[in-house]
Amino acid sequence: MTDAHTPGTHSHGAGPFIAAIDQGTTSSRCIVFDRDGRIVAVDQKEHEQIFPKPGWVEHNGAEIWTNVQEVVDGAIAKAGLTAADVKAIGITNQRETTVLWDKNTGEPVHNAIVWQDTRTDALCKELGRNVGQDRFRRETGLPLASYFAGPKIRWMLDNVEGLRERAERGEILFGTMDSWVIWNLTGGVDGGVHVTDVTNASRTMLMNLHTMEWDEKILQSMGVPAAVLPEIRSSAEVYGKAKGGALAGVPVASALGDQQAALFGQTCFSEGEAKSTYGTGTFMLMNTGSEPVNSYNGLLTTVGYRIGDEAPVYALEGSIAVTGSLVQWMRDQMGLINSAAEIETLASSVEDNGGAYFVPAFSGLFAPYWRSDARGVIAGLTRYVTKAHIARAVLEATAWQTREITDAMTKDSGVELTALKVDGGMTSNNLLMQTLSDFLDAPVVRPMVAETTCLGAAYAAGLAVGFWPDTDALRANWRRAAEWTPRMDADQRDREYKSWLKAVERTMGWIEDEE
Repeated sequence: MTDAHTPGTHSHGAGPFIAAIDQGTTSSRCIVFDRDGRIVAVDQKEHEQIFPKPGWVEHNGAEIWTNVQEVVDGAIAKAGLTAADVKAIGITNQRETTVLWDKNTGEPVHNAIVWQDTRTDALCKELGRNVGQDRFRRETGLPLASYFAGPKIRWMLDNVEGLRERAERGEILFGTMDSWVIWNLTGGVDGGVHVTDVTNASRTMLMNLHTMEWDEKILQSMGVPAAVLPEIRSSAEVYGKAKGGALAGVPVASALGDQQAALFGQTCFSEGEAKSTYGTGTFMLMNTGSEPVNSYNGLLTTVGYRIGDEAPVYALEGSIAVTGSLVQWMRDQMGLINSAAEIETLASSVEDNGGAYFVPAFSGLFAPYWRSDARGVIAGLTRYVTKAHIARAVLEATAWQTREITDAMTKDSGVELTALKVDGGMTSNNLLMQTLSDFLDAPVVRPMVAETTCLGAAYAAGLAVGFWPDTDALRANWRRAAEWTPRMDADQRDREYKSWLKAVERTMGWIEDEE
């Protein structure tokens, strides 16, 4: 069921190529693609996860930029190419992670605050005033949650000595990781371009979904000076050229938040098409066409993508905070497995979950609940339960949470899910894929190129420079590698879903209001 083609085996005479930079939550990488959307070379490097306090997660922006330069040079060297062989660079990134830097020195003024970080919980409550979570939802499509970038900017301005004054004087720039990478890539202090794209801007809680511009009222309410903000551009256009490094002179031609990039890479160009990416967290997006669909079931309304001057395409999104990171936790914190791949072997050694359900609300519950007071729970324990049952419950947690989001999407959009396109690291787990199909009662399809996030960034950059003529050409590129179909009987599915929902209830209200 795998791709017969191994990266690096075909001759590179077939150029030119597109390079994609994926600045992710745990690592940065660069992938070089050919015209068929096949991988020519990959280079990847992890960066440090910094946990100053419980619930706080940070990255070092300078370390990340160094790593990005290394993986770009590494991938180009592995492919045996020069800048002349590469037609464009696409960027995709972990979303919402927030960095503020000094525009004259290029130095970050504080560690980047990562999307998973919950330090702005109290601030978000305060910002909700008498309205609550939905205060900015009509304009932004988002609930007030610690997840988004706007409150993170405010936190830094409030907590870094003298920063607000410097920001108001225009000395400080804000960016999500796409902006940080593009600014540095295009010269940094020496003429770096300060831009973001509509998908990343739609995750700040500061952009108006209807006008695609920064919302001045919200900036005032949130206490963010307009001077720090990048210019909002489309997801596929030339922002500038790379200066220095292996790709000097190559156009930087796309930016898409990682989940939107995966939607694009999975060629979900029609209304009702959906994909789910299984990484650190899991994110499911459904294309809703040219109109933003308001969610009444705990989903986010977000920008799917915008190609050049074309009308923006919107999406509904459901996010699960902890999926792949639960497997990492089993490995690193619990020591129950030695490698992520072992979870499948261990879980397969038993027939079922032994009655155990694991709800990994480590940083609260995301969609469709948005409860930051929830914490993780393992429910249904008896002496019968072994570590193998727990391993199975870990995989089932990802599948059940996907089911909850699928149900919410159907309610909001009125569109039934016909099949789910999946991607991301966890899709190599066949037991998980079968479980997903069983719990969703729908086929689950994995494409040949599982790296759809990078592929989406490459596709968008390629469109911007005419490397691919149109989205039809991209659709023709998409190839199916594997498909799973449901094998579970309906009664059992309903019974287990009910138990799962009971376990979810047990996680709520664990954290009392903190000062």
